[in-house]
Amino acid sequence: MSETDTTPLHTLKPLDRFSDRAEAYVKYRPSYPAAAIDTLLDGLSSPVVAADIGAGTGISSRLLAERGVRVIAIEPNAAMREAAEPHPLVEFREGTAESTQIADNSVDLVTCFQAFHWFNPEPTLLEFHRILKPSGRLAVVWNNRDKEDALTAEYSRIVREASNNHPAESRMQSVEPLLTTPHFTNIREYTFIYRQELDLTGLIGRAMSVSYLPSEGAAYEQAIADLQDLYQQFRNDQGLVYMVYRTSVHLGEAI
Repeated sequence: MSETDTTPLHTLKPLDRFSDRAEAYVKYRPSYPAAAIDTLLDGLSSPVVAADIGAGTGISSRLLAERGVRVIAIEPNAAMREAAEPHPLVEFREGTAESTQIADNSVDLVTCFQAFHWFNPEPTLLEFHRILKPSGRLAVVWNNRDKEDALTAEYSRIVREASNNHPAESRMQSVEPLLTTPHFTNIREYTFIYRQELDLTGLIGRAMSVSYLPSEGAAYEQAIADLQDLYQQFRNDQGLVYMVYRTSVHLGEAI
């Protein structure tokens, strides 16, 4: 196994990675299926207070808020916080997964959407346990690109090649620490299919929202050319292509 395969992602400057990607993130990152939000809220008694950790530009925070959840959105990157569209039930705060600055035993739900792999797992899970109420719920969610879909598989190949096989590309779903932690129990997984509709600008923008893709140089130029070819190969009569994700939801309860 190479060093690239084993490098912990939380050592690769995750707090700064997205500073120049905030605009693309807002415009082109996929949302999450309604059924996934249904599942992670199922059985929780209202009112629900959630801490959305690594909230980025608030895609997941707003989905929760639209269900009546009051959300404390923790995001260390100032550019991402500033790019977020406001919602009356979402309060953005500066903080990290390892140090949220949220009070003890104060939230019903902790969520991590597309972010858990960037966190230092042991102190993070201890912090989540600290801020959750007794028997509070943890939800870790990823949009995993569906390798069985032809366009999505080829898009993934382009991203891997352009990023020089960045370690995040092979370990987007790093759920192992959640399965072995002493702080949470009853871990179960649910999977949902989600399709993201994109035109050519959206397809390129989706790739450019990836923090480890180059934004200039030969690898960037090749990626743009490859994405243009991919779009022409798969576009429908409306000029659209579809990225397919398998959205995984891991749920557990604080011990």
